[in-house]
Amino acid sequence: MPQSPFIIAELSGNHNQDFFLAKAMIEAAAKTGVDAIKLQTYTADSMTLDVRNEEFMVSAQGSLWEGDNLYDLYAKASTPYKWHKPLFDYAKSLGLIAFSSPFDIAAVNFLEELEVPLYKIASFELTDLPLIAAVAKTGKPMIMSTGMATKIEIEEAVSLVRSIGDNDITLLKCTSTYPAKIEDSNLATLADLAKTFDCQVGLSDHTQGFAAAVAATVLGASVIEKHFVLDRSAGGVDAAFSMEPDELAQLVSTCRQAKAALGEVTYGGTKAEQDYRKYRRSIYISKDSKKGDKLTDSNMQIIRPSLGLAPKHWPDVLGRTLNVDVKKGEALDFSMLDEQIL
Repeated sequence: MPQSPFIIAELSGNHNQDFFLAKAMIEAAAKTGVDAIKLQTYTADSMTLDVRNEEFMVSAQGSLWEGDNLYDLYAKASTPYKWHKPLFDYAKSLGLIAFSSPFDIAAVNFLEELEVPLYKIASFELTDLPLIAAVAKTGKPMIMSTGMATKIEIEEAVSLVRSIGDNDITLLKCTSTYPAKIEDSNLATLADLAKTFDCQVGLSDHTQGFAAAVAATVLGASVIEKHFVLDRSAGGVDAAFSMEPDELAQLVSTCRQAKAALGEVTYGGTKAEQDYRKYRRSIYISKDSKKGDKLTDSNMQIIRPSLGLAPKHWPDVLGRTLNVDVKKGEALDFSMLDEQIL
């Protein structure tokens, strides 16, 4: 991946099934500085059944889609298969990596024909082990959202992928509510994910704003995924928790700065700081003094710059006798004393 964090703009269904809007979204995303755009590859029929009873309705209270029929929702949010190649080609022409989340094995086969460079497994599909096996068999890098998954469920998915021979896995912390509350992010899980499963980690962020993404970057996220929309007020299935171009550009910039600020473990100051060492404190003569005078707090002082003896030597020189005349403003040195202290 080109940079860390690797930042993905998720188009989802915010294109409202308008091909030219989808292209405009990709163009705008490229200008924000993201590394990649991601589609979702499914049809309503590959996601669910065209059934109208309560089991096939969104019942989660507070959901953006509460009361919607699943089949209708996926029909409205899907990205037509015939769009994939031209959208991928357009994204690549703008310097972006383009890939997708498949939701069934047929989608994997379709995406393989388009030679996608990597795959994303959505959080709700983490327990679909046949799908995960099909993706793992491609041998390509896999990003998997963990969402509501237990450690055992994550272990099952990761072990399956590794048993097939694909070891390039990134696990994303993800809160599967839409939008997600910032306090439900539980980003402290990132370190445990990385340690437990010995892999790269990241964040699929459904919160509003970019605080969670920046915090995740500081905590070691190598991937940040954020839903994207040109104009929230114009609507879109995920618009309420998606970022507009200016916001996404700010997220990219701030995450990159946060990553740069981490740097490496260092003590003693950076190379850029060395010129400023001069402005530490040291012991200076604060009053014209003659040979034979004793050093006291009336004729010496701890001040800036640091060209004299270090302040830690104050007890060593206090009360000692000068062996030369010294003027106010001279840096004190052991050679000026009646006996040089070793």
